[in-house]
Amino acid sequence: MADVDEIMMDVEERMDKALTALHENFASVRTGRANAMVLDRIVVDYYGVPTPVNQMAGIKSPDAHLLVIEPWDKSSLKEIERAILESDLGVTPNNDGSVIRLPFPALTEERRRELVKTCSKYAEECRVAIRNARRDGNSEVEKAQKNEGLPEDEAHRAEAEIQKLTDAHIASVDEALKKKEADIMEV
Repeated sequence: MADVDEIMMDVEERMDKALTALHENFASVRTGRANAMVLDRIVVDYYGVPTPVNQMAGIKSPDAHLLVIEPWDKSSLKEIERAILESDLGVTPNNDGSVIRLPFPALTEERRRELVKTCSKYAEECRVAIRNARRDGNSEVEKAQKNEGLPEDEAHRAEAEIQKLTDAHIASVDEALKKKEADIMEV
């Protein structure tokens, strides 16, 4: 039955998207080291157009605790600086007129715990999305069984497969969270 295969592919695709979103969220949470990905969510009002910082400047990391932002248009320095200050990054930019330096101080224990809580929240949102995909997949299988005469043993097999997918994806979420927590708590 191609119908069950379609349902399985849809469920797996939704679960994979949830994991991708989780990894993007984790990348935006800063650890003790400077990482250009923390700037991905910072948007600057550039001539009336909301533009991500990484699309209007070169970003370098000369050492583990410093990012250097070099805008292609020097007139946008003030706007980039304002956007960074207004963000929840927790870093004060140093503007020298040609580049912006972002020194990343070592995280305090309290700040590390806050970041771990944030990551746990992201992981739980991902688990919920995965479970929602499972629920929708199971209801699609039940619908196919009721309306299209899908044999009962096929329906049970499909539901078991969906559960296996769910378990594998939840395990991936837990593993990613454990890795990110270790990364954050590392001094």
